[in-house]
Amino acid sequence: GIVHTHFKHLPKEFDDYVANPKPNGYQSIHTVVLGKGGKPIEVQIRTQQMHDDAELGVAAHWKYKEGATAGRSGYEEKIAWLRKLLAWQDDITDSGEVMAELRSQVFDDRVYVFTPKGEVVDLPTGSTPLDFAYAIHSEIGHRCIGAKVGGRIVPFTYQLQMGDQVDIITQKNPNPSRDWLNPNLGFTHTAKARAKIHAWFKKQDRDKNIPAGKELLESEINRLGISLKQVEQQALPRYNLKNLDDLYAGIGGGDIRIGPLLNFLQSKFIKISAQEVDEEILRHVSTKSAANAQQKTERKDCVIVEGVGNLMHHIARCCQPIPGDCIVGYITMGRGISIHRCDCEQFLELQTVHPERVVESRWGDNYSSGFHLNIRIVASDRNGLLRDITTVLANDKISVLGVSTRTDTKRQLANIDMQIELNNVEILSKILSRLEKLDDVIEAKRL
Repeated sequence: GIVHTHFKHLPKEFDDYVANPKPNGYQSIHTVVLGKGGKPIEVQIRTQQMHDDAELGVAAHWKYKEGATAGRSGYEEKIAWLRKLLAWQDDITDSGEVMAELRSQVFDDRVYVFTPKGEVVDLPTGSTPLDFAYAIHSEIGHRCIGAKVGGRIVPFTYQLQMGDQVDIITQKNPNPSRDWLNPNLGFTHTAKARAKIHAWFKKQDRDKNIPAGKELLESEINRLGISLKQVEQQALPRYNLKNLDDLYAGIGGGDIRIGPLLNFLQSKFIKISAQEVDEEILRHVSTKSAANAQQKTERKDCVIVEGVGNLMHHIARCCQPIPGDCIVGYITMGRGISIHRCDCEQFLELQTVHPERVVESRWGDNYSSGFHLNIRIVASDRNGLLRDITTVLANDKISVLGVSTRTDTKRQLANIDMQIELNNVEILSKILSRLEKLDDVIEAKRL
């Protein structure tokens, strides 16, 4: 009052952080007055304790006035602020998001708004009704379908102003939109709100992936005679997971490939020495020179296994080789010979455990269309992307047997996995090249 009595002040430049302290405990009165020649001068008014807090940190007066009860008047508020910092860890896992939120809490200007019951909610300037909703409670944010400010409906992009009374309109079931995560659309401003939205979508994907992964894993280990207890003992440490649900979610979401996992489990629990390998199959296998002298190979076969006659063989599903690929055979237990690509991860693991089961193989002359394989297209997510991809395949008369898509909302990328049918590597190379020429396609590759 005294300063304003002697100098003309600028009304819009007055801030009372004593009545409304910043979340980090900062207290002071700020005002701007016009000095000599109309030059603006900023004036800050605060007590010595407030000054110590501002210049040396919230704990400064504890160091210099330890034992003085007057020095602990803001203790509860400062502890509450520190607890809020720790609570962010539950919602924000990215260090960049933590720093962004910390900067907004400490350095950004603040806006104070009210709930319908008159409670004050402190938010960074630029916050929206969705930021307000998530600041109240995660479930309020997830179920938000609209907002009123001062009794009138406002869009989610509305920037809250000092003193606004905000009323959130909710629905029964949670249904956040992925658009809320896009900073360019302006639906949310705070990293905390975006982290809670991202966590919700991650949980939904996990809830779907767990039963799918569990069903797939259990069917395979039952066939191999491996127990869940054994899986838990060996697989969790290998993949650095906490529990079986994490393993199921990884398998269901495609982050953990079932083939290499099963090979690893087999190497641990199905110890088969060279003497225990099926003698009936091994008797058909000879050295390359003996095979050339004693065996007659059927040239009309799709795949020719050197030194082996009339034995069942099949194309491995893990790597799905097609004519033109370098191939190799592996003698399985009771399922004949499995034909792999030479660079197949699963085969390389099997070869390490049982090198005596490996047999030379090559493509024969009598093969036709009907080979299945998987490809992946990585592209910037946009409308019409899948249509453009399938058009390229249709123009080349490529049959699509299955499609699965996943979207990385953080990077706005789409991962599209397809199972297609064709008959040689040359055709595959042309298809992948054409797909990579599509707008927004970053990569097209064989899995």
